[in-house]
Amino acid sequence: MEELLVRDDFATLVDDAVDERPARAQLRRQIGTLERELAGLVAEGFGRITVEHRVAAPAAEPRVLDLGELERLRDALADRIAAARVALRERAREEAGKRELLKAMLARPAEYKWVKVSRAEIGEPGCGEWHSKPRLGPIGMLMGWWRVKVSSGCPTAGRLAAVER
Repeated sequence: MEELLVRDDFATLVDDAVDERPARAQLRRQIGTLERELAGLVAEGFGRITVEHRVAAPAAEPRVLDLGELERLRDALADRIAAARVALRERAREEAGKRELLKAMLARPAEYKWVKVSRAEIGEPGCGEWHSKPRLGPIGMLMGWWRVKVSSGCPTAGRLAAVER
């Protein structure tokens, strides 16, 4: 009868051989998903912004990471993705503002005297810019004849072509 009254102690309930494989597999899946998402953000921002994509090694020597290190790696990737999204949103907002400025500048060049907008500022690849300038130099400036001149491309490309001739 005394055996029935003896309670289980916690030492018998704790199993030293807890299987961490499902937790590790889930963390590795999450890390893989986050790495793919970060790679997509790096590709989206390529040439426009620099997205920090490198992951520092938790140790100098190669080894299997424990659960805590895997969780820290996952959290660091999530933080990096959040920062990249904010940077991309901010850059998109700046590009939209420059595109609106360019539309207004093309519609009314005299109101935007000497303003320049480059292709990089509006998110387009390559060199070149739109520049509000007076037509016919000083005479056009005095007469109020303003226009938006589009550059033909990279100035270095023209110099290189002239050097090759």
